[in-house]
This record gives sequence, C-alpha cells and structure tokens, in this order.
Amino acid sequence: MRAVLQRVADASVSVEGKRVGAIERGILVYLGVGAGDGKDDAAWLAEKAANLRIFEDTEGKMNRSVLDEGGAALVVSQFTLFADARKGRRPSYSDAAPPEAARALYLDFVELLRGQGLGVETGEFQAEMAVSYTNLGPVTILLDSKKAF
Repeated sequence: MRAVLQRVADASVSVEGKRVGAIERGILVYLGVGAGDGKDDAAWLAEKAANLRIFEDTEGKMNRSVLDEGGAALVVSQFTLFADARKGRRPSYSDAAPPEAARALYLDFVELLRGQGLGVETGEFQAEMAVSYTNLGPVTILLDSKKAF
C-alpha cells in the first residue's frame, strides 16, 4: 500500500458538488492499494500514519502525532499512486489492486485508524472527487508498506 500523507489545517472532499467528508486540523491521506497488498500492509500503514510525529511541540520540533494533537484523518482512495509512467505518455495502472480487493483493504485501513482512536472521514471509493485542503508547513510524507518489511 502507498500513501501520501499531508499535515493539514483543514481538508474536505466532495462528489458531484456534495461534501462527503471534512476534517479540521489533522492528516489528509491519499491511499493507494497495490496488487498483492494484504491486511499486514494496511495494519503497518495505519499504525505509521496515526503515530507519525509530524506536528510541532511547544519548542517547534516535530515531536507530536495526529493522535497527540487530537486531530482527525481524511482518507481518500487514489489508485493513481500505483501509476507507472516510465514508458510512453499514458501511465499504466497494472500494479494497482483490482477494485474489489482495493475497496476491502481501503475499508480495513479506515477501520484500523478508527481503532487507534482517530476520528476518520472518507471520500467515496471509485468516485471522481474534488479535494480541498490547507497543507501546514507544507508537510507531505510518502509512505510505502513494501519498503517497511
């Protein structure tokens, strides 16, 4: 699984002009599920996202997690994180998981975050979404569960 995690002041996602998820201070997680990913990938990534120390303490050092801050997460599915653009001009998405498997692991990831005590909002799986956010820092972190093991 891959994620682009951003520290945000606020974030929201809309589908066809209707807001389906929104958070205040917290993390925006774009989540991609790859072919061959499993529950271990979701567990590792959820633990890492919830506990990653990317928020500043009183001394201005990044020593606090979104959990420490009492923040929330907005999780947006994004299969394009598995795009392969090495050849030609049209990316291939053959490394992305099939939709049924991706949906199941996406939902597992969301529940794992909630299980850690994090408030979680989501986008709509397989929908075209409009995402708005204010990145604080900016802080943007790339996570890949395959680089963890």
